[in-house]
Amino acid sequence: MNILILGSGGREHAFSWKIAQSPLCQQLFIAPGNAGTASIGTNVPLNIIDFEAIADFCLNNQIDLLLPGSEDPLVYGIVDYFKSRSDLQNILIAGPVKEGAQLEGSKDFAKAFMARNDIPTAAYKTFTNESLEAGYAFLETLHPPFVLKADGLAAGKGVVIPETLEEAKKELHAMLADAKFGDASSRVVIEEFLKGIEVSVFVLTDGKDYFLLPEAKDYKRIGEGDTGLNTGGMGAISPVPFVDDSFLKKVEDRIVKPTISGLQKENIDYKGFIFLGLMNVGGDPYVIEYNVRMGDPETEAVLPRVQNDLLDLLQAVCLQQLGTKSISITPQTAATVVLVSGGYPESYEKGKVVSGLEGGKSLVFHAGTKSDGENCLTNGGRVFAVSSLADTLPEALNMSYNKAAEINFEGKYLRRDIGQDLLKISQS
Repeated sequence: MNILILGSGGREHAFSWKIAQSPLCQQLFIAPGNAGTASIGTNVPLNIIDFEAIADFCLNNQIDLLLPGSEDPLVYGIVDYFKSRSDLQNILIAGPVKEGAQLEGSKDFAKAFMARNDIPTAAYKTFTNESLEAGYAFLETLHPPFVLKADGLAAGKGVVIPETLEEAKKELHAMLADAKFGDASSRVVIEEFLKGIEVSVFVLTDGKDYFLLPEAKDYKRIGEGDTGLNTGGMGAISPVPFVDDSFLKKVEDRIVKPTISGLQKENIDYKGFIFLGLMNVGGDPYVIEYNVRMGDPETEAVLPRVQNDLLDLLQAVCLQQLGTKSISITPQTAATVVLVSGGYPESYEKGKVVSGLEGGKSLVFHAGTKSDGENCLTNGGRVFAVSSLADTLPEALNMSYNKAAEINFEGKYLRRDIGQDLLKISQS
């Protein structure tokens, strides 16, 4: 099979690494890719939401399966576009149709879907600029802190959690009246705050059957001790000590099964990944958010634990034959540590020369890199995700941090406390 992966981050490098191992894989293309993907496939300079150019490339290169890594192509309707053209009917796409992608593309759609299907989530209401005063009144009924979410895609930055009522009202005004997040915040979902521990659970479904992939915990804040600004993710751990069989059964019964049956009832063609952002509240799972693709950097911790041929599974998803497969997960622990450019998530410089990539047993996934022919250069905020697999969490962390110390570029920054909270849980 010839494969095209859309994206340029650590998630797409991890997908490329895994798919390249499949005996089914003949040619692997990544658009636009990075310096890491270039070593295992062919990078292609395509815009991931230029559907016509992507279609032309697929036809000219006999692409059999298309895998969109990020949410944008899915939310903008790449699956629907391919379905609408008779010359593209034979190309498999691992992803949901546009309506299904609204689970991530619209917070209001997702919350209403959960309400219709009795899926546990925080109480909420949605407001527009015209209902700003009603939004203020709803905030007054909640206990602090407050959760305000831009309805649309805001590159992971559309959620604010003010500590006081006054701050919450100011933020609501900024989002609705001042378009703080542009069109994404033309509607704002206000939720009650759930107190607990976050965890991500990943589902692979063909719309009928499903597999639970390994769960992971990621670390969003830039600073140690979960302080500072939100980022795309500074590290991830899989498995998660508090996610035992009892908790996973609740996730399956209360969230996964109602989600898939809800999609079926509403005639939404959903084939691909479902990312469940969950809050463990006293042992009970609540959905914070849906994503319609794998997370980043969680993918870099999850995929090393999946022992299957990923391409074989993706083909089965697209052909609705997942029920004929089984999934195999290693009990080993994966620890992923992200190296970022100095200044990230605010302004940072690109083009720094990287050294120390070779050697060692850890997997080094490129997240924001490019090649100038001779050197690997930084080309993003998150630059590398270093992942290690070992029998215990301390061993996996030790391996990843040792490899992270060998990799050098000007301004390199990383969090030194990834997984420390989970170590305390597992030791208690």
